[in-house]
Order: sequence, then structure tokens, then C-alpha cells
Amino acid sequence: MLKGFKDFLLRGNVVDLAVAVVIGAAFGGVVSAFAKDFIGGIVGAVGGSPDFGKAGFKVNDSPIILGSTITAIVNFLIVAAVVYFFVLTPVNKLMERRKRGEETEVRAPSEDIVLLQEIRDLLRERRNS
Repeated sequence: MLKGFKDFLLRGNVVDLAVAVVIGAAFGGVVSAFAKDFIGGIVGAVGGSPDFGKAGFKVNDSPIILGSTITAIVNFLIVAAVVYFFVLTPVNKLMERRKRGEETEVRAPSEDIVLLQEIRDLLRERRNS
């Protein structure tokens, strides 16, 4: 039972997913800071207030705050753009190149590799006899 669990955890997809989650969390902090400081600064210079957190309106003296939603949407758009342009597009191009490369024939090993394989096989025969 533990061996199966260990095999599951050490499977490539699970490790890749764990790395992606950690990097995504760290990247989320960078994006939040960028949206708050840079984008918020630009909005503050144009609109007068860089803080989206309190933006909203009142209905029957009840505040309806839209600022945090606007900030989340800006963060999402930044993350989506970065993932698309800096991750997805290059990976797709790389996969295209690899696909084209897979169609080439496998070359025969060079003479020195063949010689080393023969030596290995002879040593293995001596050891087993």
C-alpha cells in the first residue's frame, strides 16, 4: 500500500503539479504587487486614487464595494497574459520543433559507441562465467 502511494507521489505529473503550485503562488505575489503598485499608480495618476479597495457606490446607505473585484480582474488579466505570451506560446513552438525532429531517422551509433558496447558485453560474459 505504501509502495503504491510512493509511486503515485513520485510520478512526474504530481511533482510537476507541485512545482507549478509553488511557482504559481510566488508568481501571484509578484502580480499582486505589480497590479497594486504599477497599475494602481497609473490609475491613481489618471483617476486621482490608486486604491481600488474602496471603490464602489451606495444603495440605501449600504456600500457596495467593487474595488477588490476590479483588482482581482486586473490581476487575472495580467497572469493570463503572462502565462499565454511567456509560457504557452514558447512551449507550443518548442513542441512543434520537437514534433518535426521526431520524424527524422534514428542514427546508428558511432564506431566508438559500438566498440564500448562490445567491451561491455565481453566484460559481462567474463563476469557471468
